[in-house]
Amino acid sequence: MYDKFSNEIKNVVSDYFQGIYNGESDKLENVFHPQALLFGDIKGEPYFKTVTDYIDGVKSRSSPKDLEEDFKMEILSIEIMGNMAAIKAHVPMLGFNYYDFLSLNLVQGEWKIVNKLFTHVE
Repeated sequence: MYDKFSNEIKNVVSDYFQGIYNGESDKLENVFHPQALLFGDIKGEPYFKTVTDYIDGVKSRSSPKDLEEDFKMEILSIEIMGNMAAIKAHVPMLGFNYYDFLSLNLVQGEWKIVNKLFTHVE
């Protein structure tokens, strides 16, 4: 079961990466639970948004792909326990060196991101 879940989770995170890199809001709407929350800091400034506000922000900005940035996003670790998973990812983009902690839950047979914590590291 671990291998099956691991592959499904990798696909969700890949769609998340592609969504933010290409500016594909439909992919982001598919991978996030509609009640997901995002918390973090950007250069020491606190950040909090609902997933709807976050996706609206992605829609309104130039994507890393449009800015011709190299794709460097990667999964650093995956932990799965029952119907929950925790992902640590490196997400460098738009001049930031982001690290994400994504919480996923198996919701009606599909893995969904239910929470995103992130920070920019100098």
